Amino acid sequence: MTSAQPETDSPTIKRSGCQNATGFEIELCTETGHAKCYLDLAPGHLNSHGILHGGIIAMILDVACGNTASAYFDRVEHPLVLTVSLNTNYIGAVREGRVIATGKPAGGGRNLCYVNGEMHHQDGTLIATATGVFKRHSKVK
Repeated sequence: MTSAQPETDSPTIKRSGCQNATGFEIELCTETGHAKCYLDLAPGHLNSHGILHGGIIAMILDVACGNTASAYFDRVEHPLVLTVSLNTNYIGAVREGRVIATGKPAGGGRNLCYVNGEMHHQDGTLIATATGVFKRHSKVK
């Protein structure tokens, strides 16, 4: 699997071990700076009650919001960002199908970016929301 790239000039994002293990896909829109993560649910994503595990919800929201923050800083270079904080609110439950997490920048400055995120089921049901703060990582010399 490869990350979905809607435009040919989109930055290339290296797949992570977490992405390979979980199976989510990332889509970046260089025009808007928004990022989306898609996950097709499988039994390994569910908790003991048969619903999507909260940790996976938070992870997918973190990826969507983090990629949005990276694009906020530079839509071409897509710099590394570190999550400073991520507050997640769990609203609904889901057992099957596809979930989509989106990030939208809410503001920021030179080194910090604030992002709002939402996760919906493919049928439009809101599953969770998130607010995050992300710090642009400066490369070690």
